[in-house]
Amino acid sequence: MSDLGDFTEFDNDDAGEQASEGSDAPERASTDDFEPVETTPTGEERGIGVLSAAEGLTISEDGEDTRLRAYVTVGNRADVRIGTYLLAPYPDSTTEERLFCRITALEYVREFRADDATEIHARRAMRAEGIDEQDFKFMATLEPVAILYNDDGELQRRMTDRVPKPETPVSHADERSAIKTGLKIPEDGVFLGHLSVGGEKVRTAAQPPTIDYRLKDAYDAGDPLVFRHTLVAGGTGSGKTHLAKNVLRQFLAEERSYPVETGSDRTVSPAVVQFDPQDEYAQMHDDGDLSADFRRRCEREGIACGGHEDTVAFVPEVGGATYSAEHHRAEQVAFTIPFSLVYDNPWLIAGSGLNDNQYNALVSVLLKRFKKQYGREGTYDQFTSFLDDPALKEELDETGRVHEATYDAVKRRALGFGNVFDQDARPITDLVHEFVRPGGLTVVPTYHVNDSRATETVVLALSSLLVDEKLSNDPTYERIGETPLVVGMDEAHNFLTDADSVQARKVIGKFTDAAKQGRKERLGLFLITQDPQDIADPVFKQINTTVVLNLGDEDAISAVNIPSHLEAKVPYMEQGQLVVYSPDNSEPVELIGLPECVTRHGRD
Repeated sequence: MSDLGDFTEFDNDDAGEQASEGSDAPERASTDDFEPVETTPTGEERGIGVLSAAEGLTISEDGEDTRLRAYVTVGNRADVRIGTYLLAPYPDSTTEERLFCRITALEYVREFRADDATEIHARRAMRAEGIDEQDFKFMATLEPVAILYNDDGELQRRMTDRVPKPETPVSHADERSAIKTGLKIPEDGVFLGHLSVGGEKVRTAAQPPTIDYRLKDAYDAGDPLVFRHTLVAGGTGSGKTHLAKNVLRQFLAEERSYPVETGSDRTVSPAVVQFDPQDEYAQMHDDGDLSADFRRRCEREGIACGGHEDTVAFVPEVGGATYSAEHHRAEQVAFTIPFSLVYDNPWLIAGSGLNDNQYNALVSVLLKRFKKQYGREGTYDQFTSFLDDPALKEELDETGRVHEATYDAVKRRALGFGNVFDQDARPITDLVHEFVRPGGLTVVPTYHVNDSRATETVVLALSSLLVDEKLSNDPTYERIGETPLVVGMDEAHNFLTDADSVQARKVIGKFTDAAKQGRKERLGLFLITQDPQDIADPVFKQINTTVVLNLGDEDAISAVNIPSHLEAKVPYMEQGQLVVYSPDNSEPVELIGLPECVTRHGRD
């Protein structure tokens, strides 16, 4: 007895002879009696398949009620992926309307009533050299994105307000203009990367074949998004510093400038101040080891490439810390933080332990009295000596202005900054003109500072100086007030974290105000972090452009608040893959960044 899955051969000659012996048996026709006829199908197939109404065809205001499915023909099934962009025409339209949509699911469905989960089916398929898909329907579920139409020769987009007809052919979106219009990607602006689907670049019939993704950067298209703030989030090894350098280099492109005031004809190139805890960004002064082909490609696509000559490393003098700069050729300028900055930002020496009562004693009594006695030239050492005066402590306690326990608490928290303030270097307040330079990149490295408290004080003192001057109606330093400014902060979660302390509340309040008024004051925040969940919510809410690279932590992924279909991809993205969520710029998209850093990157 043969195996169920094995069909044995048999000789049919006997059966044929028996049939021929019967007198009434009709003569069998030979296959040679039929002539083969070649046929050619009428017309030419278009697209990858057609829209199907087998389960309904619905466009609804409620996305959950929308039903849009397409049958994909056998020969095209290998060319579709989840996320692929498609176009379906409206044949009755006078404005050449087309539905621009995206594949959200792919499914095989049985063509006929049959069960292929059987022993016979399985073993037959295991013997076959290929897979026969003829008995299956391959269905793509589509998400409508927009309707494209022609308006006096110009391609426009609008919301999906029409249902397409059944059996309408659907095809790959391979026109550059259709894809950019459908996704609302600006034609010009700050370059971030190339559009991709599933880690592969989207390619068109144009030259170059890739789709460049840019952020709006002109006031005629709304406020430049650089002044509406950017967050770059990515885990270790995801390529976030590589990407950050490439983006910052675009901010510093020669042709980039902004009006000093709204409606003004005078424009100024932006200054970038980058706080650098790992000492990597001063390398942007130098050219990287770039191939000639990559340079030509950047030039062809309008991407700023090569080292930025006007790059200066402003090195904080902190105690006995020594800075080494063998990995870059940028100019170095040493500076110190003068104690006078504490008058405007008392929380710099408040530490994280002062309560509201103690903080008020510091601000309203002690610093106020010290300033009256020593003026703005008073030093930190003089202030600590001032606090050591037992007569002052007794006087303030007896008059009821500051209780002795409160006085002691303030004194304890204010100590320990002797290695930060008034060091042997020029104060930053004397170097503002060099610190903020139109078209210049200022890098503040803190890698050589081993004291985390000192690092935090330096970064917050400088960033507060910049923010205060930007937001002031009567700035002390006109250079800061008149220069468009991007403040970059790597490891931003260390400085802008939400905490229940006076210092944290003051810092967050200051940066929240800066973020809210950034558009008006030409001030942009460029925050880089691997822990976005630790950035204070009031600051996070002001971020307009979120750039997400690979993140493995569930809390971090949830915190960046990107659409769910992109959120699911984040843990699996390779180095250089990123997601951009910028509602005022485009639809949420997946990108691939440049394979090479446009400036020097990495240490030999």
